[in-house]
Amino acid sequence: MDNEFNLQQIVFSDVDRVVLESTRTQFDLGRNDVLLRNQFTLVSAGTELAKLTGLQQVDYPFTPGNRAIGTVIAAGDDVTDVTVGDLAFSHAPHASHAPASAFRIRVPEGVDPKEAALVGLAMVGMTAARVGQVELGDRAAVIGMGLVGNLAAQLLQLAGAEVIAIDLNAARLATARACGLSQTIDATQEDVCDAVMILTRERGVDVVVEASGAAQAAELAVSLTGREGEGIVVLLGSPRKGHETDLTPFLNHVHLWRGGSVMLRGAHEWRYPRNHSPYQKHSMARNAEIIFRLMAQDKLCTAPLLTHVYRPAAAPEAYAGLQQRPDSHLGVLFDWTDQL
Repeated sequence: MDNEFNLQQIVFSDVDRVVLESTRTQFDLGRNDVLLRNQFTLVSAGTELAKLTGLQQVDYPFTPGNRAIGTVIAAGDDVTDVTVGDLAFSHAPHASHAPASAFRIRVPEGVDPKEAALVGLAMVGMTAARVGQVELGDRAAVIGMGLVGNLAAQLLQLAGAEVIAIDLNAARLATARACGLSQTIDATQEDVCDAVMILTRERGVDVVVEASGAAQAAELAVSLTGREGEGIVVLLGSPRKGHETDLTPFLNHVHLWRGGSVMLRGAHEWRYPRNHSPYQKHSMARNAEIIFRLMAQDKLCTAPLLTHVYRPAAAPEAYAGLQQRPDSHLGVLFDWTDQL
């Protein structure tokens, strides 16, 4: 098969500059490689805006994106996990065509391709549930109701925890409630620590997931755990902005028995091996399969999270919306289905 195509891709040409480029491109596939004709790609807002605005340094021009759903149109001789014609998820960029080499997984029937694009961020959220050691009957709090925080909170709830969703954004809290997260706290309207203690009858929560990526939110997180027992704080969001503080109160929450004896855990989807192994229970592939199963069974609520679908040519408008109107722009997809 001739693997030369008119490749269209979204590019950050410089700080705060978004363009759609088109080039004739030849894809040379290795024996274990797959080529996707992308249908939908999902914006990972925190990561991509950091790179677009210069908050996170990258070399420009830079091609963003790593959450794609596409049709397999070519495969290397040794590929056995997918076949031509399959719909697959991959950590591929915002582009019409992309190789899927490092990780890919077939999307099962019964899962909407648009909603399937959320599986990558749900895998991040599932990592929080894994490292947080959530058990049936635990109380948990999730700080930050962006896509990752919302999905993490839903997965914690499905694992048997009673979950409190926390955010500064009323619209995102409304979306959380639409996704079945009934206990919410608006941090602009009430003291979060006091509200959590009221909801938990002064016991605090067993697990806190910090999903906002704000460094100061980690200080809040350790104060929400049990006041005289152990708690786990999962640092899920990626902090990028500087934050000056006195670390002593924070460390006392971690260290002192009366302060909570808090355990800090980092979480990232790539902490697990990509594929199944007989020697380790968890893998990225297994996590994705579980998430797809929950989607197909309508147990993981994803439709309310997708707020906007843009054609690739409207990429500047999409990123402007994410920057300037975060209340309304939560889940943003690029639709590549008519890019020939």
